[in-house]
Amino acid sequence: MAISSSPTAINPAQPGIGLRAAHHGDVAERRPAVGFLEVHAENYMGGGRPIATLEALRRHYPLSVHGVGLSLASVEGLDLGHVNRLASLCARLEPALVSEHLAWNRAGGVYLNDLLPIPYSEEALGVVGDHVAMVQDRLKRRLLIENPSAYLRLRASVIPEAEFLAELVRRTGCGILCDVNNVYVNSRNHGGDPRAYLKALPASAVGEIHLAGHAINDADGQPVWIDDHGSPVAAAVWDLYAHAVRRFPHAVTLVEWDSNLPSLDTLTGEARTAARIRASVLLSELSYAHAA
Repeated sequence: MAISSSPTAINPAQPGIGLRAAHHGDVAERRPAVGFLEVHAENYMGGGRPIATLEALRRHYPLSVHGVGLSLASVEGLDLGHVNRLASLCARLEPALVSEHLAWNRAGGVYLNDLLPIPYSEEALGVVGDHVAMVQDRLKRRLLIENPSAYLRLRASVIPEAEFLAELVRRTGCGILCDVNNVYVNSRNHGGDPRAYLKALPASAVGEIHLAGHAINDADGQPVWIDDHGSPVAAAVWDLYAHAVRRFPHAVTLVEWDSNLPSLDTLTGEARTAARIRASVLLSELSYAHAA
């Protein structure tokens, strides 16, 4: 049963952290000063202790539910059982935000352990648009769609990714989760101006920003940037984040860390850095506006 007394609104001035099982105890005991907690939906669909822990934390923090299994771009259609499980979870937790990826990960009834790229075409736009609309109808709320990291280009892609997302917003009324690290990683692997990418997104639709660390791997002498969420946010990504704050000043910020999990203090330290950068950017913008 949902707990009606818990906080629901997120203060954009207070960045949140991705909550992973290893930090459940520390967060419950210490209650760090973060703006919200974001969890992967699929980790809490089975009931038991994980969902009970989350319901207890929900009394103190707004929640964001971030899905990885809807497979919105699958040509086989949505797994309605999965959609219903997500709807039940959201009804129980009443999160402030719900999000998913612009990707697919299901084929032949088998779920693949990855978020796979799609061709940015009119056909794909129709498939994803129909699925986003169906999920939003079932959840009775807006879904934020995250821009993915991708390590190859598909010849069938004829629409720039940011324009694809903008058209998806226009057709469905969905929002956007702008992953700044993904924008940066893709720009290094495929070229393109990451600041121009941010400018091409509809600012009013961006409800959340993600930050994370990445790795640089060697592929036969060719560097490849990997979105592995396993290290501190890189300096170049912090710089791009400052531009994202200027572009999307009302969006909330979330720091993700999924591999090589650090201490809770390290993770919350990243959130504090995000808060400082955001405050500095907005103060600078305000000073400039007054001077003008």
